Amino acid sequence: MKLSTKGKYGVRALFEIARNYGKGPLAIKEIAGRQQISLSYLEQILHRLGKAGIIESVRGPHGGYELARKPADLTIGDVVRALEGPIALSHCLEPGVTGCYQADDCVARMVWSRVGEKIEEALDSITFEQLLRQYPGRLREYAAPRRKIAAAGKGVC
Repeated sequence: MKLSTKGKYGVRALFEIARNYGKGPLAIKEIAGRQQISLSYLEQILHRLGKAGIIESVRGPHGGYELARKPADLTIGDVVRALEGPIALSHCLEPGVTGCYQADDCVARMVWSRVGEKIEEALDSITFEQLLRQYPGRLREYAAPRRKIAAAGKGVC
């Protein structure tokens, strides 16, 4: 399983919004600048997160984005599923897929199903509240960007 830039950037953007929790909405330009994400790509990501009910947008001169629920109630799994879809390590495990004649006797399906469950458990066990408490730079202000925005998927985590 390989997480796309959409999932990676989504987690990073949500972290910035979570950092601002309780202080009002955070402007998209601020999120993009802090995390060095292309503004147009970030708009797409935030739109999907909004449709999933994870964030809310606030219009107006002091508008932006804020969490739709508390950081303690929002997990990495929520964000990954909203942006990437269901976590399925094999085509036969995707929701709605039928017709595999070996589904009941396939050892590979059993293995990938169990691995997928463990990945989901791990992602669902990490809340944004935990990340906020553990992040080493949480008290540091942001310096000016040191490098150009990376090309999608190239050397970015």
